[in-house]
Amino acid sequence: MIKKILLICSMLIGLSGLVSAQNSNVKPLTIGEIRTLKSKILNEDRTLNIYLPLNFNKAKSYPVIYLLDGSLNEDFIHVTGLVQFFNQMYAMPETIVIGIANIDRKRDFTFHTDLKDLQKDYPTTGHSDKFISFLEKELKPYIEAQFKVADTYLFGQSLGGLLATEILLKKPELFNNYFIISPSLWWDNESLLKSADQWLTKIPDTKKFIYISVGKGEHPVMIKDAEDLYDVFKKAGEKNWTIEYKMMETDNHATILHRSLYEGLVKLFPYQEEKK
Repeated sequence: MIKKILLICSMLIGLSGLVSAQNSNVKPLTIGEIRTLKSKILNEDRTLNIYLPLNFNKAKSYPVIYLLDGSLNEDFIHVTGLVQFFNQMYAMPETIVIGIANIDRKRDFTFHTDLKDLQKDYPTTGHSDKFISFLEKELKPYIEAQFKVADTYLFGQSLGGLLATEILLKKPELFNNYFIISPSLWWDNESLLKSADQWLTKIPDTKKFIYISVGKGEHPVMIKDAEDLYDVFKKAGEKNWTIEYKMMETDNHATILHRSLYEGLVKLFPYQEEKK
């Protein structure tokens, strides 16, 4: 019996040593940083999920993507994977991604409406003006104080696409490139879409890349509104705007984002085989 106990003890000790040795080889997998920005404008703390290129150099300038719906359980992980893939296989330069984690996207991404049914269904709605002010006066200055920024992108889908459209029309100088995916332009009886041509007369003709897409499997109103937005932009005749539109033939509102962003990035950074 004593021999059996000693044998078991020695086996446990050996196993413990093996586990300890294995654990000593475990390291965290880090792709960036999580920061908290205290916003006076929004009167709350906002979480920023920040993807940094593998060989990040603080002295180097990088393009920066501002990703709406950028929580870890939303679009941050798969979008950063897409960016890394384009860095590796396409002509896209190494890029920083700022994932803006949500607290209340219905509050932040929609402007005021007097429509009673929307007020009932979206009780916190109508504060995109504050969120845009947060982007302009707090978030962007903070990021530009932390990193050297070469170019800027805004990625937004659904209500995020509505917000991206509002920013493009009302504060176009905030970003150089706009990816507007399945925008919820139905909001407030399509009032933003209906006033788009008026806003466009006030916009300076500065260089921009604008990509709009919608899924063929989406609601007919979503499809019509996205097509109408594209048409309004094309008719505006901004010579320094590159405007792309993509109907995603196999996608619906739930599946469109990743594949659509891929198609949009290909327009900017086409694949080029290495010269041998």
